[in-house]
Amino acid sequence: MALVIEYVSPAVRFWIPKYGASSVADWVIEGGHMAERCALFVIIALGESIVVTGATFSELNWSTEVVGAFLSALVGSIAMWWIYFHIGAEAGSEQISRSSEPGRLARLAYTYLHMPIVAGIILSAVADELVLKHPGGHSDIRTVVSAIGGPLLFLVGTILFKLTIRGFLQLSHGVGIVALAALSWFASELSPLMLSILTTAIMITVAVWESVSLSSPSEENQSEATSA
Repeated sequence: MALVIEYVSPAVRFWIPKYGASSVADWVIEGGHMAERCALFVIIALGESIVVTGATFSELNWSTEVVGAFLSALVGSIAMWWIYFHIGAEAGSEQISRSSEPGRLARLAYTYLHMPIVAGIILSAVADELVLKHPGGHSDIRTVVSAIGGPLLFLVGTILFKLTIRGFLQLSHGVGIVALAALSWFASELSPLMLSILTTAIMITVAVWESVSLSSPSEENQSEATSA
């Protein structure tokens, strides 16, 4: 109940009986600090997922499949870090610091859109543990839902977050979302290890694509024109 109140309150502008709702312009916040706090939540979630993966790995017999599952999980976590922190987190901090209504931007980008980002990291950690324990055979429903749902939630959150701060949709993220959705159609026929490798490959592709595209002058000009 407390969590519901916490997240519904900004949406209704902290309405209370007799006094009504507040104005977004009155929400005085330190934008850079808000962005930094949320980035730390992402770091904590990624760090905890790596700790859980490492702890599970240390308790298993190190076969080729188990080592492969561990490496896939580790690279997948690095890809999530890359996608969120390379350009995106810094751009968000700068945008909210310059915004004339930082409260409105903070409510959308940092209060609500970070929920699927963190949830995606946690769900991916669940998948990593399942794959480590059972890398062979066919993927069951729990493995499929967590292995695809985790990266999917993360990419949906990041593409909307970056849309809010940049003003345009990141093509690499959209292609990654489509690729994960397509993978779900035959994911149950794959082994958990192969499913993990494919989802990690998709995340790495998204990270590299975004880095290359945003470092291109033509892409930057196109982005500025789109946002304008």
